[in-house]
Amino acid sequence: MEDESRVRRKRKKRKKKSLWKKILIAFLVVLLIIVGAGAFVAWKVYSDVQSSTEEMYEEAGHEQIRTNPVVVDDGEEPFSVLLMGIDTGDMGRTDQGRSDTMMLMTVNPNTEKTTIVSIPRDTYTEVVGNGTMDKINHAYAFGGTAMALNTVQNLFDIPVDYFVSVNMEGLQQIVDSIGGVDITPQLTFEQGGYSFVEGQTVHMDGNTALEYSRMRHEDPNGDYGRQERQRAVVEATIRKMASVESVMNYRGVLDSLSANMQTNMTFDDMVDAFTKYNSAIGTIDQEQLSGTGEKQDGVYYEFIPDEEVQRVSNILKEELELN
Repeated sequence: MEDESRVRRKRKKRKKKSLWKKILIAFLVVLLIIVGAGAFVAWKVYSDVQSSTEEMYEEAGHEQIRTNPVVVDDGEEPFSVLLMGIDTGDMGRTDQGRSDTMMLMTVNPNTEKTTIVSIPRDTYTEVVGNGTMDKINHAYAFGGTAMALNTVQNLFDIPVDYFVSVNMEGLQQIVDSIGGVDITPQLTFEQGGYSFVEGQTVHMDGNTALEYSRMRHEDPNGDYGRQERQRAVVEATIRKMASVESVMNYRGVLDSLSANMQTNMTFDDMVDAFTKYNSAIGTIDQEQLSGTGEKQDGVYYEFIPDEEVQRVSNILKEELELN
């Protein structure tokens, strides 16, 4: 009896050890599956982003003013980006289009600040490469991205490192892909069937944001008021795209961007800008290039005083640490 009892106890111990071994093995298997799945998801995200950015990539082809090209992989050098909203796709247009919206953005990780300068589309200036004085938004129509970049560089006497162009229809899709943006109107007006009330924050989907940024004639500040609303939409979109919610919905965001956006930022440039320049998004300063609208030979232009161009140029040079 005593021997049988000892045998039973030994069997129970062996069973317990065997059970714990099975539990441990099962735990390790589950852990390996989770790690493997996580690695696959990370690889899939990386692959999707890389593939989409390759679709968006386009050579700028403009004159390089910098002696040494800007390097963003160390996260220390300020850089500039020309944002262009192209009116191809707006109101059914299918031609080359014009840069209906032009904003020059500087990103400085040292001051932890981003500056966005709105350039009136009717600005009268030298269109570099075309040998004419004309509206600045005609540069894109005459010579595409390269001519637009060269013209802006010449106007402000600064290097433009990157460009991002989005067609007007694409703005709607991009805003929808990030789940809309919250905007507080600074003016009460109606546009495209939507009503906007001054001071009342509204959550806008893509079409609402497009109509909000499009209105011009009812604004007492004319095109300047429209540019202010465009900056508000761009700023809200940039902030929302950097949010956790948008990162979780990365596939939809990528699809909308790859279908509607062109840029000379490579995949590595985008990764560096997103990961190493995050602090610069904390403060966003907005500047407006301002002048006086007049007609010349029956055509409306915005004439910018030299001192105003110099004022904005000085701000940009300071942010790019060129002084």
